[in-house]
Amino acid sequence: MSTVQQRVDETRPLSIQHQVWRWKILISTYFGYVGFYLVRKVFTICKSTLAEGEYGMGYEAVANIWTAYLVAYMLGMFVNSFVGRKWGPRILLLGGLGLSMVFNVVFGFTNSYRTFLVFMFFNGIVQAAGWPGTVGAVAEWLRKKERGTIMGLWSTNYLVGNILVKSAGGALLAHFSKTYSGVMGVRYSFLGCTLLAFVIWWLLFFWQRTKPQDVGLEPIVDVEYAADRTVDASATEHVTFMQYMKLILNPIIPMMGACYFCIKFLRYALDSWLPAFLNLQGMDVGRAAYYSTIFDFAGFFGVLVAGFALDRVFKGRWDRVCMVMSVGMTLGYAAVVTFGANPYALAFSFGLVGFMLYGPDTLFCGAGAVVVAGERNAVAVAGLVNGIGSIGPVIQEQVIGRLLEGRAPEVAVRNSNLLGLFMSILLVVFMVIIHWRVSAVKRRQLVEARAAAQAE
Repeated sequence: MSTVQQRVDETRPLSIQHQVWRWKILISTYFGYVGFYLVRKVFTICKSTLAEGEYGMGYEAVANIWTAYLVAYMLGMFVNSFVGRKWGPRILLLGGLGLSMVFNVVFGFTNSYRTFLVFMFFNGIVQAAGWPGTVGAVAEWLRKKERGTIMGLWSTNYLVGNILVKSAGGALLAHFSKTYSGVMGVRYSFLGCTLLAFVIWWLLFFWQRTKPQDVGLEPIVDVEYAADRTVDASATEHVTFMQYMKLILNPIIPMMGACYFCIKFLRYALDSWLPAFLNLQGMDVGRAAYYSTIFDFAGFFGVLVAGFALDRVFKGRWDRVCMVMSVGMTLGYAAVVTFGANPYALAFSFGLVGFMLYGPDTLFCGAGAVVVAGERNAVAVAGLVNGIGSIGPVIQEQVIGRLLEGRAPEVAVRNSNLLGLFMSILLVVFMVIIHWRVSAVKRRQLVEARAAAQAE
């Protein structure tokens, strides 16, 4: 047991060197995940160009390529959670982003369906290194009392990444498609975003370090003894496969994954289908696209509120924050079902859903992943929970597509909304189980602490 770690005082003011390096870590990892989006989402803005025109792949082929990515991303989460826990987040970030850039260069020069399919699968595997790697990279630089607030703001990185790739990639696609051809538009969209990601890779290389000790500074968090830890797991820097399996088999981790399955099912469903829902309810396509952003903007503020509430209101009890917001999400979906006949009321009801959904979405694989098993295990927990959760996006696309197929618009949308209500209720049930288990661990820890105090 490390005596050094016992002497870490998390109330001590940070030195100038600590503050400078922490800013470097937060900035580099924030933009690092933006970089992962730059070499992930270009394909989604090129779908119609790839399906039609010079490429002529067809929409079924394009759907197969993206399905290959989603399946590989899910599998990659489990692989990368172990790799990151064994060799550290830095390997995940630099290796994953570097390989993804290579694959995107391939996408820029190929016009083969099979090449896209194979390399998109590999891209999904390495893309899964992004989120666990960035969470693990900041875990030992944030103290418990500030973790929720800072990570809440930091977790907006994927929203910024989404906006940037659509803006930069879309501008390149439009310009070169109009000036030259669709092939050139796709090529320069992939290559241009890859070039931006290459700049970010160097930012990570120079500014990212996993812990203060890596740059000759004293630790600022206590990785050995975490009073808020509810999963018993090794705090050593590198773990064996058996120690990793012990983490997986703790009941709380799979249950967190089940919750995240519900969350990602709902988030990806609304990302993919909300404009179509509003359009089917009577809005024209332009208004449907515009009003669907209410969900995203409300979610942005939900992330910030969840992080603030974790620190200031619930004192690190991530399970309670997620419990409250999952109940709020259920009420939001109840409003969606109730006011579903009015497309405008429907859009604003989905705003409530977005506000309540995005908070738990970031906590489960962000601050919650750090809290539940300690800083050293954050990369593994984030990967495992995200891996289980990533099954949801694969399933929702097929399920909702079938619910919409061949039915009257009002019936199709109502059935989809009822499915969303069911999934939100299921999330509440899972959260009740997690809250019960976490509370039981807390009560046991309190009894043990009192017994130890009396023994002294």
